[in-house]
Amino acid sequence: MRILPLLALGTSLLALPAAADDKIKVATSFTVIADMARNVAGEAAEVVSITKPGAEIHNYQPTPRDILGVRDADLVLWNGLNLELWFEQFLDNAGERPAAVISDGIEPISISGGDYDGKPNPHAWMSPDNAVIYVDNIREALSEADPDNAATYAANADAYKQQIAAMIAPLKAEIERVPEEKRWLVSCEGAFSYLARDLGLSELFLWPMNADATGTPQQVRRVIDGVREHDIPAVFCESTVNTDPAKQVARETGASYGGELYVDSLSEEGGPVPSYLDLLRVTTETVARGLNGGE
Repeated sequence: MRILPLLALGTSLLALPAAADDKIKVATSFTVIADMARNVAGEAAEVVSITKPGAEIHNYQPTPRDILGVRDADLVLWNGLNLELWFEQFLDNAGERPAAVISDGIEPISISGGDYDGKPNPHAWMSPDNAVIYVDNIREALSEADPDNAATYAANADAYKQQIAAMIAPLKAEIERVPEEKRWLVSCEGAFSYLARDLGLSELFLWPMNADATGTPQQVRRVIDGVREHDIPAVFCESTVNTDPAKQVARETGASYGGELYVDSLSEEGGPVPSYLDLLRVTTETVARGLNGGE
């Protein structure tokens, strides 16, 4: 998929060359949405991500080059639900663009604790069930922006939803091997509430949102107490934050440190999670392996 070169600052936007095949250009706020959109778009549209692989997206600081990369987009897709705290101002700076919030229709889980107490947990794509809603919203937005390829987007969306369902079914079976009282997902950020719900896991986390204070002594002590109380076998942390607090919990409780989970960002090609399907698979496999004693 061809990516148009970004213009140097000060270059006229009118000089931007049109795509030779007249594909629409779709800009997304982060890599997970970009991968979903590419699966729905296929070869009919060009999809780019504003943030790069491995980026921490809550407090991302857009660059002038990021803004230029969106100004020629025919459509902008973003998550909403207070995830991209920087994004509304970013859109204002980038100029008026057709945009769609692809979490529309999700029944949000409320955040508990921190500055965002009572607000919706934004990590709704971590639910395989919610992913179907995301895919349908992406299909609808693409079809509205590019009605000539609506049939292509519909066929690709249906095939992609089938892939998601087929991937998650055996992973749910692995979670069901864990004794019911041990089915806990302990992590740094409360980013896995939707996945925990879909997998039948109870949840315990150090901090609610990466935009809050993270890894405070009070947070660590509370989770240590919870791990001891429920005899939870493993503790995890997501890939884009400091893992030291989670490892401290593991050391002080005798739980194992089960490894890093992926949520906010994909990896580069060749990395562990270059696609959304890989992100769900690797994260769920890591949780299942940790709770099953490394098996």
